[in-house]
Formats: sequence, structure tokens, C-alpha cells
Amino acid sequence: MTSGGEAVLFWVLAPISVLGALGLIFVKKAVHVALCVAVVMINLGVLYIAQGADFLGIVQIFVYTGAVMMLFLFVLMLIGVTSADSLVETIKGQKVAGLLLSAGLGLVLVAAVGSVTFATPIGLTQANAEGNVTGVANLIFGKYVWVFEVTSALLIVAALGAMVMAHRERLTPRPTQRQWSERRFRRGKNLAGLPVPGVYARRNAVDTPALLPDGTPSELSLSRVFAARDQVTSPKGFVEVEKAREGEIEEGSNR
Repeated sequence: MTSGGEAVLFWVLAPISVLGALGLIFVKKAVHVALCVAVVMINLGVLYIAQGADFLGIVQIFVYTGAVMMLFLFVLMLIGVTSADSLVETIKGQKVAGLLLSAGLGLVLVAAVGSVTFATPIGLTQANAEGNVTGVANLIFGKYVWVFEVTSALLIVAALGAMVMAHRERLTPRPTQRQWSERRFRRGKNLAGLPVPGVYARRNAVDTPALLPDGTPSELSLSRVFAARDQVTSPKGFVEVEKAREGEIEEGSNR
């Protein structure tokens, strides 16, 4: 039986963890997915600490949330992954193979969970008799050492598999700056190059579109990553400021 404090902590964190897990499935942006996973991992760490597994809870928060998930988050923010990337099949037949393997793994998990037998609980006092760190080490490097090593190898294979599946092989050589310039002149478009973000917008920022001489924003100046994330700053405010400055100049010249 848990105490009143532990029960309250569980009923507060459990719904948050469930919502975070559902967000992992249903949210569209990959960055939000990483944040949902981080929330779930932090809640698990707090629950571990509440159950007396102090070392396990701290490792859960520092290693998985503070290191692994933040690394994933920074990578996703840099490369700009969107939900549209999941529709691109980089390897022929990978979606069908992934569905078959997922179904097989699901059946194996159902069979394994259905045949599990639970021994009589020994209690936290006996489990942490030599300390939480020693108890965890005895299980990982003693009774379950082979399971731990196989899981480590599985994670490495999964990371390499993700790199292979996400790799996009370039079929043609990368164009040089000279080739890009020659192509622009042949087409007769953007002869001076693409407009730079922030130019004539009173703000030198990559999320602010450049304003053309007539005051309209140029979509060519923005990265497709910012457009996919809906992180494009509206130039309306900058246009209004520009018009106000022009009005002041005209009034000064009339005087």
C-alpha cells in the first residue's frame, strides 16, 4: 500500500505521462514529439525517486532527458524535420517491411507479456539493503547482464538503421556557385542572387522576409524549414513602420 503522498503524486503525474505519450503519436511537428518524450521521461524519473530508487530516477532525468532527448531536440531543430518527411520513401519497400516487422514485434511482445509470471515482492527495504546503486548494478551486470548487452547492441543497430533509412543519396553532383550563377543568367531570374532575409525589413533576422522595393515580402528569401514550422515573421509591422518613416520624410520636405 502506498502512502497518501505517493498516491497523490502518482495520480498527478500519471495523466500527464499519458497525455505526453499520446502527444508522441498524434502531434505533427518532430520537435513537439521530442518535448513530449522528455515530459514522459521526467515523470518516470520522479516516480522512481518516490519509490526509493534515487539513483535510477536521477539517471533517468540526467541521461535520458538531459542528454539523449536534448541531443535529439537540437538535431531536429537544426535539420528542420517535418511531418512531410515521413511521406518520402528513401528505400524502396521500406514502409511495407516496417509494417510487417512492427506487426511481428507486436505479436512477440503480446506473447511475452502474456506468459510473464511475477514473483512475490520483496519490498524496497530488502532491495536497497546495500544501497540503490549496488542493487541496480547487481541486476544489470549480474542476473541480467546478457539482456543488458543485447539491448545495447539493439540500440546501436537501431541508430545505424535510422541513419541508413534517412540517408538520401545524391544522384547528381552538387552544383557549384559558378553553375548556380550561370543557371540564373540563362533563366533570366534573380540575376543578382536571391534576396537575403531581413533586408529592408528593419530587422536582420533569418525568419523575417526581405521586402521588395514596392514593400511586398519576398518568399524566396525564407528557408523552407521556417515555412514548414510556421515560424515566419509577418512583414506587416515593418511595412507600416516604413510607410510612417516615408510620411515623416515627405512632411519634412514640404516644410
